[in-house]
Amino acid sequence: MPGLVDVHVHLNEPGRVEWEGFETGTKAAAAGGVTTLIDMPLNSVPTTTSKEAFEMKSFMCPSGINDFPMTNASHIKAALEILANYRRPLLVHAEIPQSSQDERLKADVDVVKRRMYSTYLETRPPSWEEGAVKELVTLAKDTIPNGPADGAHIHIVHLSDASASLDLIKEAKESGARITVETCPHYLAFAAEEISDGDTRFKCAPPIRDAVNRDHLWKALKEGHIDMLSSDHSPSSPELKNVETGDFLSAWGGISSLQFGLPVTWSYGQHYGLKLRELSEWWSSRPAKLSGLQKKGAILIGNDADLVVWDPEVDFEIGKNYTIYHKHPITPYAGRQLSGTVIATFVRGNLIYEDDQHATAACGSPILAV
Repeated sequence: MPGLVDVHVHLNEPGRVEWEGFETGTKAAAAGGVTTLIDMPLNSVPTTTSKEAFEMKSFMCPSGINDFPMTNASHIKAALEILANYRRPLLVHAEIPQSSQDERLKADVDVVKRRMYSTYLETRPPSWEEGAVKELVTLAKDTIPNGPADGAHIHIVHLSDASASLDLIKEAKESGARITVETCPHYLAFAAEEISDGDTRFKCAPPIRDAVNRDHLWKALKEGHIDMLSSDHSPSSPELKNVETGDFLSAWGGISSLQFGLPVTWSYGQHYGLKLRELSEWWSSRPAKLSGLQKKGAILIGNDADLVVWDPEVDFEIGKNYTIYHKHPITPYAGRQLSGTVIATFVRGNLIYEDDQHATAACGSPILAV
């Protein structure tokens, strides 16, 4: 099938290669059938926030990196009008803090409660996403035909809330606003009530919510209300994940997952009647379209020969008979039994990965949408 196009990856280079880096990150991508990735600049040093750098994402809440400040509605409105001239999307982390509850919890709760996933979940309720999406839906009205930002569109990254936030997005789409949304495999595979206290490998933002929410996300994907998937691969050094102390409130929020998107989606999707066509749309054709990559995301004459060969019926256990190529093996997927192993990956017709072996020389290249 077409190689995966992952539109949301943090490789952290330059500046934080001890967290990941292009060498290990692209090896993991190749082993997972990912042939194109969009690197998010958040954790790099310097961050991509200057006029001379390439802007691609904004945060409506503190990003966790001081050099990458949060934005507000006026910033986003101005950015959309600029991006309209280039017909490009603005990718937005849609959470707005509704109170100072997060800081109070961090300061006041005892050690036992800091280890509880429910404590962390309480600090980022669905209302944070809903509040941000409300603002974005209002701003997205400018993207309708003949509007002041006609040509731009808003793309909401890593949606977790499948209730009020999703309803707002549906309404905006029906009105003709140019707005798209992604979710991630960890929101489709895990549920809050299944996460053990102290297991900070599961911490991410927005947080993983309950099983009912997970079912609703799958339903929205199947019905086309959620457009695509991305990994939001966000690794860090082991020390920052607080693996030993299990303190959720101070642990780095991010899940290592770049290598696992295909088998995770396929394995957990069987319960929901996932079809191969849907898998390819969510991971290949729609992400390529979002990125403006006209020669990727589909197997067509004249397209780049970016391909993944995989066997949906082969079972394996991550970390046991399946090598993890991320710089650090810390991931909530470790020990999971999955189906769908990648046999080979090709980029522009070049074999870059086959049977647990990578090509001796890299053949990829940086690309910009045209």
